[in-house]
Amino acid sequence: MDVFAILAGLGTGFVLGLLGSGGSIIALPALVYLLHMEPKSAIAMSLGVVAVTATLAAISHARRGNVDLKVALVFASFGAFGTFTGTRLGVAIPAIVQLSLFALVMYAAAWRMQRKPAILPAPAAGSMLSADGTLAMNGCRHYFSPCMAYIALAGISVGLLTGVVGVGGGFLIVPTLVLLSGIPIKQAVATSLAIVAANSSVGFAGYLGSVPISWEIMAGFTAVTVLGSFAGARFSSRLSQEGLKRSFAWFLVVVATYILFKNVMGG
Repeated sequence: MDVFAILAGLGTGFVLGLLGSGGSIIALPALVYLLHMEPKSAIAMSLGVVAVTATLAAISHARRGNVDLKVALVFASFGAFGTFTGTRLGVAIPAIVQLSLFALVMYAAAWRMQRKPAILPAPAAGSMLSADGTLAMNGCRHYFSPCMAYIALAGISVGLLTGVVGVGGGFLIVPTLVLLSGIPIKQAVATSLAIVAANSSVGFAGYLGSVPISWEIMAGFTAVTVLGSFAGARFSSRLSQEGLKRSFAWFLVVVATYILFKNVMGG
């Protein structure tokens, strides 16, 4: 790998460890435009890279008690169904469509990161505020609650997106968990990593046998990504999350525009 690909791998892991999302959004363009992989192979490989990195990060968070296992299990179980279905669609549709959709997802992620955090409504009956002011809905503690039904539906939707365009979906999962389950943002980020790990693993498995995989390139990119994730996790409590999100959002806009331009120009 050249120096730019190594930097992209470190950046992939750093962003994933820092924000709990955004890994695939860097990994896929790096594999396509820096390492010159075919788009479908790059989609599969980016899912494999993020699966390993997110798994290690999620295990670290789980040991500290930050992962809501019940919510993660529901989201990931239904997400696995959506992801595998998405991979079957991803194998069939043209690569130019996948890359164009990926660019649109990048714009959506940038918009989401630029938005100010939503103000939660006053707690309803049967709810309570957690110590940090986050709304914690008692009804979401049960597997068959309406809240869990919404989480399951969100899991299928994010899973489809993961399978078709190769993104883990953390930028969608984190706000979904906060708004639907009411868990604190720190726990939502940790739980998101567990869900991203599961979705990306299923997505990678779904592409195996259907697209060529360069195991050597994938292993090297994964190694530097893991190193980057450790650095991101270490700095997560020291850096301004809002400032980083705004900067990363503008970076996504630039890369998404480049991808669309390359697709339109046929390059």
